[in-house]
Amino acid sequence: MEEVRVSDVEVCNLAYRGQLEELRSIVLGDKALASRTDQDDRTPLHWACSAGHTDIADYLLQLGVPVDGKDDAEWTPLHIAASAGRTDIVSALLGKGAQVNSTNQVGCTPLHYAASKNKYEIAVLLLENGASPDAKDKLECTPLHRAASKGNLKIVEILLKHKASTNIQDTEGNTPLHLACDEERVEEAKLLVERGASIYIENKAEKTPLQVARGGLGAVLRRIVEG
Repeated sequence: MEEVRVSDVEVCNLAYRGQLEELRSIVLGDKALASRTDQDDRTPLHWACSAGHTDIADYLLQLGVPVDGKDDAEWTPLHIAASAGRTDIVSALLGKGAQVNSTNQVGCTPLHYAASKNKYEIAVLLLENGASPDAKDKLECTPLHRAASKGNLKIVEILLKHKASTNIQDTEGNTPLHLACDEERVEEAKLLVERGASIYIENKAEKTPLQVARGGLGAVLRRIVEG
């Protein structure tokens, strides 16, 4: 196996490369190595989550390593697993009590990344384990803002099912509907309006969603509202 090195701590490299037996051998000699942090404040668990090595993540969790440790950008293992689409590891982390609404340096929760990257099964897991659909990052964007702007319809649907607020505004005054309209996300925009998103809220540029809508989308949304 190629000796990929991502860390200045060998046990972290072993976790990233998926070398369970070698990792186990080292940890048996010094259990403290299982939660050792490297130059980026990442633990072996962070690296196992990044590379998607479920067996190593499970082994580390069985040892009782800290599940919510933050790296130098304040990402937890759950942030990394959610962003990378590691469904089984997300489930294992939640099973060990990982903080589902933990935020990183830019204020994002794991659900923000699941929403923007269209990781539907992970979004469902997070929501069913108490993730807030209205969590705001430092730009005051919610997971619904992200899903709507990216055109991730199934994520929009599951967020709305979990009572996501449709009219929250970000730092630019945009609602999820503004973003959906601006990006020509037709089905997402229609669904948002059907679920109560206002077509009349103005952003900081004094534009309503109808005014930023492209093509014939504005007319479609107006017809939905007017019945």
